[in-house]
Amino acid sequence: MLWRLRAFPDFCEPCLPSPVERPPAGSDWIHEIKHDGFRLLVRRGASGVRLFTRNGHDWTERFPLIAEALSTLEGLRSRRGDVHLCAFDLLELDGRDLRLEHLAERRRLLARLVRKPRSGLVLNAVFEQDGPLIFEHACLLGCEGIVSKRKHSRYRSGRSREWVKSKNPNAPAVKREAEEDWGRGEWR
Repeated sequence: MLWRLRAFPDFCEPCLPSPVERPPAGSDWIHEIKHDGFRLLVRRGASGVRLFTRNGHDWTERFPLIAEALSTLEGLRSRRGDVHLCAFDLLELDGRDLRLEHLAERRRLLARLVRKPRSGLVLNAVFEQDGPLIFEHACLLGCEGIVSKRKHSRYRSGRSREWVKSKNPNAPAVKREAEEDWGRGEWR
């Protein structure tokens, strides 16, 4: 296989899951718990670690503990027990652009990179069972919902039907989001 060695951009617009009424079923999907929190894209290069919001805002200075922890994977330390980085995808490794690789391959490389347990860094768990069953259990546990991804999907910026999200309407984060939208006169 030929690896693409080319300059990777400092910021890459994230792939956004499309909302669906019901999670998909079938063996070509994997499912992950949808976590409440900030979604950050981490870029580690010669100039150091930078943290970007999904809109491209540099939030490195807002999360100095995370930036410090990521400055070297070997030296990860979390000074606060409530700070966790939940890794779920890998877009570049050693100068190789992985966005055209299948999700299953990107996850394999990510798991190898984060194979040793480290304080403050967690590899997001993947479930291969039936999507509706995973969603039912996530709801029973009070989780925000699940994100389902096609195993062979490539990383594509913007909204994707290859990645879909199913939200638990009873989760506190989802209720809070609905209340905020209602207060602004928006409803999704």
